Amino acid sequence: MTTETAPSNDSPPASSRPRLTVVVPAYQEGSTIAHALERMREVFDTLGRTYEVLLVSDGNTDGTETAAKGVDFPQLEVFHYAPNRGKGYALRFGFERARADIVAFIDGDLDIHPSCVLALLAQLEATGADAVIGSKVHPDSEVVYPMFRRFQSRVFRTFIRALFRLDVTDTQTGCKVFRRQVLDTCLPHVQSDGFAFDLELLVLANDAGYRVTEGPIALDYQFSSSTGIHAVGHVLREVFSLARRRSASRRAGTWLAPITQQPIS
Repeated sequence: MTTETAPSNDSPPASSRPRLTVVVPAYQEGSTIAHALERMREVFDTLGRTYEVLLVSDGNTDGTETAAKGVDFPQLEVFHYAPNRGKGYALRFGFERARADIVAFIDGDLDIHPSCVLALLAQLEATGADAVIGSKVHPDSEVVYPMFRRFQSRVFRTFIRALFRLDVTDTQTGCKVFRRQVLDTCLPHVQSDGFAFDLELLVLANDAGYRVTEGPIALDYQFSSSTGIHAVGHVLREVFSLARRRSASRRAGTWLAPITQQPIS
């Protein structure tokens, strides 16, 4: 079993490193993780480049780690720790062990098809962007997305743009691709491990001057439940907390300043 350990400070030579790292956070996915990983293997094997998949078992108690280790997947490495610490912590944990210069995040459930990683990666390389994030409301996305949810997303986008000047339609979709420098620069400053992790990371990248674009995804998830008032209240509290912390850090000069070098091209 691979347990929580500190990442090595000794970087392997470039020739031995994979060209893509995919970090997969997983929580209580014991019944589906094997199928999800098999689907990832089938898709990523068509890349034509070396890659690694780092699955981070975030305090699972349902056999997720054991099921993942049972998959015939040579490029897979499984990490486990306890207790559960949140998706943001899991992504940070995985990135600290990533070896490639391009790093993708994709959720460990079966909602988002792994082919989305390939599409976002192609967009990253074709456009010279520093990060490409999947968006449920991208015009080319394949997703059942009720009109009321689209309205909620539009309102949230307006809200986020007003608070942070972040012009993206969907900060929370669990498929994103980054150039390593973006994460090296921004992740050490991210404090949230919960809902606000994705938002805080993207706000920092935007404030640092990195170019973040959006791409399409294929999403199988059916929106069968409505967003409750308590969930909305929790989201708003996290967003306002981030806004207050950003404002205070800017006044104190401790918020991430614009990078002095040009964004990666």
